[in-house]
Amino acid sequence: MELILKEDIIGLGYKNDIVNVKSGYGRNYLIPQQKAVIASPSAKKILAENLKQQALKIAAQKAAAEDKAKAFEGVALEIMAKVAVTGQLYGSVGAAQVVEALAAKGIEVDRKIVTMKEAKKVGEYEATVHFHKEVEVKVPVTVVAENAPVAAPVEEKKEEAPVVEAPVVEEAPVAEAPAEEEAPAEA
Repeated sequence: MELILKEDIIGLGYKNDIVNVKSGYGRNYLIPQQKAVIASPSAKKILAENLKQQALKIAAQKAAAEDKAKAFEGVALEIMAKVAVTGQLYGSVGAAQVVEALAAKGIEVDRKIVTMKEAKKVGEYEATVHFHKEVEVKVPVTVVAENAPVAAPVEEKKEEAPVVEAPVVEEAPVAEAPAEEEAPAEA
């Protein structure tokens, strides 16, 4: 089903885009919520005329979006998260945490315009901020373990522990050997 969007829908398209969607999604959600109209030939002609008339307004919106995008130059986020011993995060890091980290740096962004594949492990990810149809900013996001400095010394201690245990294991069979000799003597 071909529809003309009346507003931006992240993951589908932007206002005045002509998109193809499954008929159930269009009929049961987009059209009743007035987020889209059916792309009939007459609706397409009206859309083309409206876009011609709004060209200056759209250019101004794009320029404003580009100004906002300049604030993101050189911005890289580091988000601390609790991590299990296996390297998995407790929960995940997504768009909401990216918006909070940006707010901490003094950059206010609406959560609805930020998309990111949810991070479930420690590593490097990329969040996308959609300001305008033609202006999107990629923000590098590094997910770091909160308890990383504590984990390194614990691993070193574990390596020393088997060295200490090895002599203890050798002494145990020596202690058992006399006990076996005493048992037949008593019988």
